[in-house]
Amino acid sequence: MSQDRYTSPLSQRYASKEMQYIFSQDMKFSTWRKLWIALAETEMELGLAENGRPVITQEMIDEMKEHIYDINYDVAVAREKEVRHDVMSHVYAFGQQCPKAAGIIHLGATSCYVGDNTDVIVMNEALKLVRKKLVNVIAELSRFADEYKDLPTLAFTHFQPAQPTTVGKRATLWLNEFVMDLEDLDYVQSTLKLLGSKGTTGTQASFKELFDGNDEIIDQIDPKIAEKMGFKACVPVSGQTYSRKYDTRVLNVLAGIAASAHKMSNDIRLLQHLKEVEEPFEKNQIGSSAMAYKRNPMRSERIGSLARFVMVDAMNPAMTSAEQWFERTLDDSANKRLSVPEGFLAIDGILDLCLNVVDGLVVYPKVITRHFMAEIPFMATENIMMDAVKKGGNRQELHERIRQLSMEAGANVKVEGKDNNLVDLIAADPSFGLTKEEIEATLKPELYVGRAPVQVEVYLRDVISPILDANKDILGIDADIRV
Repeated sequence: MSQDRYTSPLSQRYASKEMQYIFSQDMKFSTWRKLWIALAETEMELGLAENGRPVITQEMIDEMKEHIYDINYDVAVAREKEVRHDVMSHVYAFGQQCPKAAGIIHLGATSCYVGDNTDVIVMNEALKLVRKKLVNVIAELSRFADEYKDLPTLAFTHFQPAQPTTVGKRATLWLNEFVMDLEDLDYVQSTLKLLGSKGTTGTQASFKELFDGNDEIIDQIDPKIAEKMGFKACVPVSGQTYSRKYDTRVLNVLAGIAASAHKMSNDIRLLQHLKEVEEPFEKNQIGSSAMAYKRNPMRSERIGSLARFVMVDAMNPAMTSAEQWFERTLDDSANKRLSVPEGFLAIDGILDLCLNVVDGLVVYPKVITRHFMAEIPFMATENIMMDAVKKGGNRQELHERIRQLSMEAGANVKVEGKDNNLVDLIAADPSFGLTKEEIEATLKPELYVGRAPVQVEVYLRDVISPILDANKDILGIDADIRV
């Protein structure tokens, strides 16, 4: 690898080989050749002829099929230096390998026939890989949620201690956002259509000429191409290109996944600060070059960093879509070459990181319980007050007394740096008529988590299990984190 020029961190550090291949030159130009074959086959099947003789023969098709993958890049590069046109350079290069078919390659098509159809095909393949990894993240998170569905923990609103939940219930909040992303992905992917072969302004004028204005024959061109390329349909109308809103919708799906991953990674970073939950930390991993004791949440931080890139990147296709003039302009091309592949490469890296982090999350129940017990006396005051009323106390008077004692205990914690002594203060107050043992009996963590464990069980059963059952064939992948 050359060290004297810029290389993308997405390729060098973050994205998988599988995703990199999908956006590789080999994938792109072999797909161009498949599209040229699909077009030629369609024209042959529809009887394209001149003076009663077929223009395209099976021999030509067979010759083209022999050279789908052995792309003569050197010929294409040399030709492009002469003609300054990438598509015509590859038409020429393909023709050099297929002399019998050279005259019919790209017949009736414009550059967007190979360019735009390939873009849709590539995005569709990339979405398949994203979906596979997203489902596996969902599977790992569901396992984690089930394992810890009963473990009480402080919940936080405004990052202030609030009514308790469980570790597993919190994980379902992360999980459900990824499920929403999967729903969005499945919908958008189900609506992807090829451009087909519409011509320079979308009017199919070239095919009107080729097939002598026979509308019944021309109407069969796009459906046949779609079927040959594994799609259900082509777009019903277009200019020279497919609407750039397709790119917008796809990148919005990626941005949604990025937002979900970002939220989860932020929560994990905060929990790691509290020493309650920790992302994987390898035996020889170094947390800091100066502070040898540190265990930084670098994977979660990287998720957040890449996620911000993807969320901002989604603005590119939206702006490109808005900027397209009439039937087409070319100010989309350079932007698309960057924004679409890099959005996919980044989300690929994010999902690998998510899979790695969730698979190796470490939970520290004793720390969680210690934090819980430090706050639970405040949260238990209503139950304590009810028990005192049962023993003959006055509810209003006890409420005021608990308020005063809570302020005193809070000051002990915040001002004096002492432990929470609210239980001792209440037990020492005769107006409550409760012993310390009676009060502590109400401080069991599991009494304060509401229906959290049941909610986890029902959610996993009714929402997650059907998803995992329907996707058994893509479960069980491992994430390769290189740095």
